[in-house]
Amino acid sequence: MENNTEYPPGTHVLLDFWGATGLSDVDFIEQALMNAANRCEATVLYIKLHQFGKEGGVTGVALLAESHISIHTWPELGYAALDVFMCGKCDAENSVEPLKEYFKPANFKINRIIRGKYE
Repeated sequence: MENNTEYPPGTHVLLDFWGATGLSDVDFIEQALMNAANRCEATVLYIKLHQFGKEGGVTGVALLAESHISIHTWPELGYAALDVFMCGKCDAENSVEPLKEYFKPANFKINRIIRGKYE
């Protein structure tokens, strides 16, 4: 199979944050996702977040014209899993630093995947 695009359809960045802050604050998380999308110059279509109880974890997504940013938090563990996928001229890598600035993880892991590139 031939890769007949000038560039791959997108970059997928998977972030694991341990010792993170703000993991049960829905307004804080919404601002973090909005800021990360803006830093990538992405178009936010809407953000939908759901909290599991007053101090519980949050799950949700920022739906972007260029794809999405999703988050799942476990405040009791200080852990957050984020998934950033962007295509076109947006660079998912630009979301990493603002997300680290917001959540202030003590430790983190980043996995980067180029999507749609056939080798």
